[in-house]
Amino acid sequence: MHLTPREFSKWEHKAITLLGMSGIGKTTLANKLPKTEWFHYSADYRIGTKYLEEPILDNIKKQAMKVDFLRDLLRTDSIYICSNITVHNLAPVSTFLGKIGDHTKDGLSLQEFKERQRLHHEAEIAAMKDVGPFIAKAREIYGYDHFLNDAGGSVCELKDEQAIRCLADNTLIIYIRADEEMENTLIQRAIDSPKPLYYQEHFLDEKLGDYMRGEGIVEIDDIDPDKFVRWMFPKLVEHRRPLYQALADQHGYTVESSDVEKVRDEADILELIGNALDKPEKRNLSVNRA
Repeated sequence: MHLTPREFSKWEHKAITLLGMSGIGKTTLANKLPKTEWFHYSADYRIGTKYLEEPILDNIKKQAMKVDFLRDLLRTDSIYICSNITVHNLAPVSTFLGKIGDHTKDGLSLQEFKERQRLHHEAEIAAMKDVGPFIAKAREIYGYDHFLNDAGGSVCELKDEQAIRCLADNTLIIYIRADEEMENTLIQRAIDSPKPLYYQEHFLDEKLGDYMRGEGIVEIDDIDPDKFVRWMFPKLVEHRRPLYQALADQHGYTVESSDVEKVRDEADILELIGNALDKPEKRNLSVNRA
């Protein structure tokens, strides 16, 4: 969707999709919008509560069954397990996705890891296809004037034309582009606290081979899960950068992370987006990196 600043200003029921790496500030930006007027659609929340609910619970139960005390209670239906996923607590989704490597460090085999990656990929596509119906539901059932889609960090890797078309037809796509300082911040966070991530399979296969050869590792189970994520994350940032930009160039607009950090409230957000619409030529600029 492409709009002029005037069209955006006069848009009675605004619908926006925010793109960018996890941690770039999408959810923080969403939380600065009035909660009484804006419906906050979290893709990760939708994935966890709709499309991966059963696999997530099965994974938790599988771990619980390893404990004799809990196994007996579960098998006699004396207790039940549920996940308490919220927009601000997506740990069950992250835990299900998992990390590859040493099983004694909670790592997964390559086969299991890829299967979970596949399930997450399919779930994210489905969650993006739900955006159109949810825009109508948010207004007609819940009475929200506006809609914000807080897209997952891996949406740029979906490679599903129907899902991307749903976003482009129903929402104004805004890509939050990280500058070098922000990228370094995201990388440092990944080093300090390595978290499970989604990877395109061909990208995973290529980088996994590079890592194992570089470390002299022969078996997947010899990989330290956290060490691999720390090594992988900067390469993932580099891999996704042009994918995000291509989406923004074709279907939306780009704003800079440094400008997003200055935003205080709804008025600032709308002004930031309006300025991006007023300078569409900036969509074709790439970040100048030494």
